[in-house]
This record gives sequence, structure tokens and C-alpha cells, in this order.
Amino acid sequence: MKHVISAKHFTNADILSLIETAIQMEQIKKQGHGLNLAGRIMGALFFEPSTRTRLSFESAMLRLGGQVISTENAREFSSAVKGETLEDTIRVVEGYVDVIVLRHHEIGAAARAANVSAVPVISAGDGAGEHPTQALLDTFTIARELSRLDDLTIALVGDLMYGRTVHSLVYMLSQFPKIHFLCVSPSTTPLPRDVVDFATTRGASVQIENDLGRAAEASDVIYQTRVQKERFHSMEDYEAVKGQYIIDEHILARMNEKAIIMHPLPRAGEIAPTVDADPRAAYFRQSHYGVPVRMALLARCLA
Repeated sequence: MKHVISAKHFTNADILSLIETAIQMEQIKKQGHGLNLAGRIMGALFFEPSTRTRLSFESAMLRLGGQVISTENAREFSSAVKGETLEDTIRVVEGYVDVIVLRHHEIGAAARAANVSAVPVISAGDGAGEHPTQALLDTFTIARELSRLDDLTIALVGDLMYGRTVHSLVYMLSQFPKIHFLCVSPSTTPLPRDVVDFATTRGASVQIENDLGRAAEASDVIYQTRVQKERFHSMEDYEAVKGQYIIDEHILARMNEKAIIMHPLPRAGEIAPTVDADPRAAYFRQSHYGVPVRMALLARCLA
């Protein structure tokens, strides 16, 4: 595994193998020792803000015995402000590190970086495009919480047009049989046509469902997302769609007892805080799974 750029590139076998490795990494994380990446350095280049992704990648590398160098706001505090191209930045940084974790505000930036990099590039999200490592930890979450990755109904809720985590999750879960997606979103932010086509050509079904309550009754997983203010062209467009779908006690009452609620976080009012105490609220456990999953990815890339 040289680069991790798109969830489309993972096969069913890749996903299951990484899940198995991530389970082993959970034990290494608990024990505090195991695989030794001493002397290996991860470079984290984040051109957009991040808490969970950046810190979980850094934690993963450190727990494997490696080291980290990083820039948290490369869009403002790197040579990009002087006009340096992304390609030139990557060509420089590859000489300092053994693997590059890149988050960028432009769709396709990770692929551009991989095209010129002599060391592995792992995408940590590119604009409204994809977030493949989030999809992998989301898939791991479902496997851990529900003990299966087939015969699932997943309600995708919120901003499905700009939600890169949703796009990558659809690409990844479509590798498994009997997957049914219910798309619950404002009419102005639907799941992009190319994402729908990818899923359906692989045998998954995609259905529009405007009622969150009905979706909750039918689903094994509710994958809630925030409406991403930073992706909208105007505040008017954002204000028109925010707060349209909120998970609260009324939605909990309609959910299956064995279903789970997921969210890539951060949330911005679309899940009521009172939901947190319900055992079906898996989003903080989901966030914590990011460390062993990214440990597995780093170990694979640096093997």
C-alpha cells in the first residue's frame, strides 16, 4: 500500500485485512508497546483545521514508536502564502519524512501530492471530495459495534453534497453485499450523482427519504453529519438548510434497539446533547477507533 488517496481504491479484502490489523493495534495501544517504528517520521501537513484526524494520526505514529513533525495551519503558515505550489511543497517535505499525511482544501490535492511524492501520501481529507481514512474508521466502527458489514441499512443524514466523509463511506461500504443507503438531506445538498452511480453499479441500493423518523425506524446505522458552513457560497444558502434534521429523544424513540448513531464530528447542533447518554450513541467511541485504525494504516504504509 503506497498511497491512501481514495476509498474507491480499497477492495473488500483490503478492508477486512486492515480491520483485523486494527484489532491487533487496539491491544498494542492498551499494552503500550508492540510494533516498533523508531526512527521513522510522519509529516502532517494540514491546510485546513482539524482536531480528531490530526491528533489521532499523531497519536497513532507515536504509539507505534515513530516521531511526528507537523504544521497545523499550512494554508497560512507555510510557503504556500509565498506562492509555492503544493507539488513543490511535497517534493521538499518528502526529504524530511517517511510518510506524509495531507489535509487540503482543494478536491484532488491528495492525488496531486501522490503523483510527485517518493514517500507514501495518506489523504486526511481534500475539500468536499473524500476522506478515506475516516471511511475506514467508520467501517471499523460498524464492524465492531454491529459485528457485520453486510445486510445493512445506513441512513446518511445532513449535508450529503459537500460531506466528504459520506462520499468515502459510500465508496467503502458498497464493497459489501446487501447494502442499502437512505439519503436524508435538504434538496439543495443531495448525494452527488457520481457517488450514487458508484454505489449502484456495485449492487448497493440508494433511496431518497425525506423523513428522518421513518429512516430511523428502518436503519441499522444513522450516519449524521453537520451542514458545513465553510463549503457554502453564501450565508443565505447555509441558513436555509441548517437545523433541518436533528436527532433528539423523538428520533431515539423510533430507532431499533440494536441500531447505532454515528457522526464524524464536530457536531453543530444536529445531535441533541441528551442523546449522548444513550448506548446507541456511538460517535465518541467512533472517534476513539481512529487511533488503532490509523496505526494499522501507518504500519501498512511503512512496512
